[in-house]
This record gives sequence, C-alpha cells and structure tokens, in this order.
Amino acid sequence: ARSFSGDAKQVQTLLKAAMSHKGTAVLDIISPCVTFNNADTSTKSYGYGKEHEIELHTIDYVMPREEITVDYEEGGAITVEMHDGSHIRLKKLGRDHDPRNRSQAISLIDEAQREQLFLTGLIYYEEPRPTLAETEGITETPLAHLPDELMRPSADALAKVMQSLM
Repeated sequence: ARSFSGDAKQVQTLLKAAMSHKGTAVLDIISPCVTFNNADTSTKSYGYGKEHEIELHTIDYVMPREEITVDYEEGGAITVEMHDGSHIRLKKLGRDHDPRNRSQAISLIDEAQREQLFLTGLIYYEEPRPTLAETEGITETPLAHLPDELMRPSADALAKVMQSLM
C-alpha cells in the first residue's frame, strides 16, 4: 500500500489495516520531509561527510513550512507542489480496484510508472495464510513461562535424535 502524508484520512486507514494484518504489511508513505542516506557505506552519510570534511549544505536554519495536505476523490489524480517547487503526481485508487488481483496490481504499477504517477491506496492484498505458529501447532504461551518438562526432551527422546544423526 502507498499513501501521501498529507492525506491523513487515507494514511490512518492504511495504518490501521497494516497493524491488524497477520503477517507482513508494506506501507510506503510519501512525505516531503528531509531525509538522507546515513548508511556507513554511503558517501552521503554523516560519518563520511565528517571524515572527508565535505560540506554538502550549510544548514543554519530550516524555515518552518506549512503542512502540505491534499483531499481528492477516489479514482482521481492530483499534482502536489512540494516546498522546493518540485511537483509530485498522485493518483488515488478507486473503488473499482480489486486489491486481491495480483496481475491487476502489477499492471497498475507499470502503467503508473509510465505515466509518472504515484498510486495511493491499497494496491495489493494477499489473502491470509496460516502463520508458522498455527501451521506447526506452536503454543501461544511464551517459552519462558513453560515448565522445564515441556521445554527439554526426555533422555530417551534425546538419545533417539542423537542416534539418528550418527
């Protein structure tokens, strides 16, 4: 799923859905905030800049800016001007989009890339599958709370395992 930080209603809806999903939920939130690559291997990192004394920018004061907010219809598109004057084109998925249709989601992403649009909304959703704990019958009790006799194999069971490895 993807959203724009200025569309608070959509962001909240997608965050709630992501938090309640059993499994991995990927939510990309486009935000006009200042970010940078601070990995040790990056020539743009804080450490590299300090070590090589390369002044990337003189930042004495960051002017406060008005929050960028948007409100547009499902299925509609909008061009948003960012603080630096650049523009981003957003397209909110409509109700006719079926997020369970993987091939449709891939086609939409390809089309949006060609048209230089950022899709927002729930792009793809895979039906829930049993979790590892459900598949393997793992107890919901934290392991630290289980008694020793349930946590340790018996001497006989351990001997059988060891024998199978010989």
